Amino acid sequence: MAAVTGRILGAARRRYREGMSHGPRSGLAAVSSALLAMSRHLEVRDVLKTIVASARELLDAQYAALGVPDDHGGFAQFVVDGVSDEQWRAIGPLPRQHGILAAMLRQPGAERLADVRKDPRFEGWPSAHPEMSDFLGLPIRDGDEVIGALFLADKNCSRAPESCGFTQEDEELLAILGQHAAIALTNARLYERSRELTIAEERSRLAHELHDAVSQKLFSLRLTAQAAARLVDRDPSRAKGELQQVAALAAEATDELRAAVVELRPAALDEDGLAATLRTQVQVLDRAHSARVAFTARGVRALPAAQEEAMLRVAQEALHNALRHSGAEHVDVTLDRHGCGAVLRVADDGCGFDPRAVRHAGRHLGLVSMRDRASGVGGRLSVESEPGKGTAIEMEVPGG
Repeated sequence: MAAVTGRILGAARRRYREGMSHGPRSGLAAVSSALLAMSRHLEVRDVLKTIVASARELLDAQYAALGVPDDHGGFAQFVVDGVSDEQWRAIGPLPRQHGILAAMLRQPGAERLADVRKDPRFEGWPSAHPEMSDFLGLPIRDGDEVIGALFLADKNCSRAPESCGFTQEDEELLAILGQHAAIALTNARLYERSRELTIAEERSRLAHELHDAVSQKLFSLRLTAQAAARLVDRDPSRAKGELQQVAALAAEATDELRAAVVELRPAALDEDGLAATLRTQVQVLDRAHSARVAFTARGVRALPAAQEEAMLRVAQEALHNALRHSGAEHVDVTLDRHGCGAVLRVADDGCGFDPRAVRHAGRHLGLVSMRDRASGVGGRLSVESEPGKGTAIEMEVPGG
């Protein structure tokens, strides 16, 4: 990652300098394209680090920092570049929103100063903070909201010291970097929130699963144990039968819990791929349930990550329905190549149902969720079922 970033930054600087010979707009546009490509698909902390390193490198500054404000007068995150880890630890806690830092969060545009120490808003630094002079700062905005502030200090300059410092061209470049920073930060935040919602959804599903399966088994186990205790003295033979039922219920509860935990564990799709991950889960479910669960894969190629995850989740939901609700004796999971994509099929020989009556009966069996997952990755989902004739769930994706 560091090597790739270095090559991109080097190319961007060359394009910036080449473009500046044809006018600042040409150079700024070239650098803007390079940095936008570099900042995609990163999590928030990585985005912050990339923005700071990019700004310091492209504007040839000794120091750069980016602060994300919190709602309590401080910074939720504050990333620096050009300051060693030892220096940063010696500086102490994250800065508060005061002085020139606060000004950057409240004013509409960039601020360029020949010597930040002479500005009336400057309130000094901690003792371990490096001395800085020329300064360039910019608020990062998402619409009307200030989501961060980017700071640069001490321009590296081969000119005479009195004529050194950040230029108007630097300010224009930083303005475009700020626009990209806002896009990258907003996208990263949306990604993390989406991931949090997915985790919450999975936890909710597991809680429902545990309530429907394990907790009911444990409740039955408790009642059966109490009945056995009452029969021990007056009817030992019946008590023995009840205790055998206790053992059976305990074994079922253990299997249910094991299956739920397997479904909770994140699938190692990146390492093993969809076919291997499905095979492992089917093998565990086959051991955990009385129904025979089998898996077959034929010629499937690697799919885009989002499609593989969606197919895995649909398979889990379909298996859940077949093993918990259908009374099936056999469940077959197949994964076949289909052009550049794949087709997943989960078929059981259980009680079946009328798909047209599901919505009216208030029993959606996860079908809405499965259809949403399929359509969300450009796929389609079909349901074949009749009362007494089993059910088949099929999902097809086009591949990438």
